[in-house]
Amino acid sequence: MAKKVTKAIFPVAGLGTRFLPATKSVPKEIMTLVDRPLIQYAIDEARAAGIKEFIFVTSRGKGALEDYFDHAPVLEQELRSKGKTELLEILKNTNMDSGAIAYIRQHKALGLGHAVWCARRLIGNEPFAVILPDDVIAADKPCLQQMVEAYNET
Repeated sequence: MAKKVTKAIFPVAGLGTRFLPATKSVPKEIMTLVDRPLIQYAIDEARAAGIKEFIFVTSRGKGALEDYFDHAPVLEQELRSKGKTELLEILKNTNMDSGAIAYIRQHKALGLGHAVWCARRLIGNEPFAVILPDDVIAADKPCLQQMVEAYNET
């Protein structure tokens, strides 16, 4: 039986030139679509497909992306003290455990293949997914889940 796909690479090192001037100060992955950042759609799709380890290939200027997945104790306490439990639950969905998330720096913009190559040591010899957060596809069953199920049938 083949090993399960539990790791995903998120190549997020690009400059976001198609979204200029907004991406001059905000990484495109953090830009919102309706009510959440693009990256959250990608994470939700990965989780639905059984992904447990999230590998982000980043570049300079992506600190907001790391902050997005970090705990925000001051904000959490403020929401708790005001009884905003619904917002606390939404915020909890963005938190990632330290062992589940990793960041790799792509020092030169050499394309998608190079970004995946940069994550090779964290992937090892295991099957993995590549998720492009700026490609959002609405489907009843998430696309990655469909692909993982097809992989599991082989």
